[in-house]
Amino acid sequence: MTDRTAVRTGLLTVDGATLHHEVRGEGPLLVMMPGGSADAGIYDAIAADLADRWTVATFDPRGYSRSALDGPVTDQSPATHADDIVRLIDLLSPDGAPAALFGSSSSAVVALTALARHPARLSRVVAHEPPVVALLPDPEAGRVLFAAVREAFRRDGVAAAMATMAAGLVPEEGASSGPEDQAPTPTPTPEQAATFRRMHANLPVFLEHVLCPFSGYVPDLVVLKAAAARLVVGVGRDSRALLPAVAAEGLARRVGAGVAEFPGGHIGLTEDPRAFAARLREVLLAT
Repeated sequence: MTDRTAVRTGLLTVDGATLHHEVRGEGPLLVMMPGGSADAGIYDAIAADLADRWTVATFDPRGYSRSALDGPVTDQSPATHADDIVRLIDLLSPDGAPAALFGSSSSAVVALTALARHPARLSRVVAHEPPVVALLPDPEAGRVLFAAVREAFRRDGVAAAMATMAAGLVPEEGASSGPEDQAPTPTPTPEQAATFRRMHANLPVFLEHVLCPFSGYVPDLVVLKAAAARLVVGVGRDSRALLPAVAAEGLARRVGAGVAEFPGGHIGLTEDPRAFAARLREVLLAT
């Protein structure tokens, strides 16, 4: 019997980069995009849980970890990343069958862009808390926040930038469950430790070249409304008062997409991967 959790790795040449990708399981294709500074390793536990029902593809975004750019890193574009996804789908679904797509945080922005640009290649899209400032009640405040995070990085480094972002994501009246309220995570395995080291090494690229361009994305609401039957907007049970979830629910209202609550907060997929995977399974299989 084939071990459906066994990982098959490969490299895909795209315009300006070579993408490291990992595939598990059998069945319809499900592409899971890492957000923030994460890479394919962030989905190891979730992908293993879902490999009984789907061919689960994860990858390192261009310029991160094992996905090398052909030249120096520059500001990244959600459209370019969305086109990368379609190239990966074309590789792994050569018969033209559409794929399901999951993205969280900055990669949820890519998910929205992919749905707008390539709707025929996608059967279902789950966009978990895309931090799109254009969808906030006060978009300018969101733009100012993320610009301040980038400036803190340029001036004082990664730690200062992350502290600025953590403080800014909480509304002025406070929230009951921000990142600072969550329980300590268990001691990581060696594989998890390696993933965390890669993610930390990716933070300068994220803070300088991804955060502002992606949060500044202005979605095509007309196109997304036409595709809303295939779109589910995810929000964390413990983060609904925070900026990314507020933006996500604003998107759902404007385009008529469904909203699904997921366990945990903005990074719920790392807080309890098994519960998150179970909820994602329900959302993907819902009719």
